[in-house]
Amino acid sequence: MRWLLALLCLTFTAFSHANATPSLGGSPIDKVLVIKSERKLHLVSAGQTLKSYRISLGKQPNGAKQREGDMRTPEGLYWIDWRKTSDKYNLSMHISYPNARDLARAQQEGVAPGSMIMLHGTPVDEEYPEWFFHTLDWTEGCIALTNSDMREIWGLVKDGTLIEIRP
Repeated sequence: MRWLLALLCLTFTAFSHANATPSLGGSPIDKVLVIKSERKLHLVSAGQTLKSYRISLGKQPNGAKQREGDMRTPEGLYWIDWRKTSDKYNLSMHISYPNARDLARAQQEGVAPGSMIMLHGTPVDEEYPEWFFHTLDWTEGCIALTNSDMREIWGLVKDGTLIEIRP
């Protein structure tokens, strides 16, 4: 009889997690909005900002990414399309850069557009504490947050969510 109760509990747990949609205050996140000039990332539901976070950008924060290695953060419409844990940057979520417009521009200019633009945490480094990175634009084009903010976003934003990056 105990095994039947255990099986019932496991089945209930599996189905309750499978159907759970991440939400903030009961509202699902349907868009991530990044305003580069403000150094802010906003979680949006039905057009309303639910929560905002301080971000760091690429070492050359002004202007849209033009080519691989330019240290700029892209601008445009993309998707959060996959995620992974990272030894170097804690948690990371991939941004679907380059989009069709980025590819066409790079092809016209004869350059590689770049890739592997991520939303990620901050390095755990004995020499430099986390707060050191939080006020700098230090990435190679990615969008970085504190590790605690990244853990929160990881749980609230599902793969397939739209991310808009504005100047």
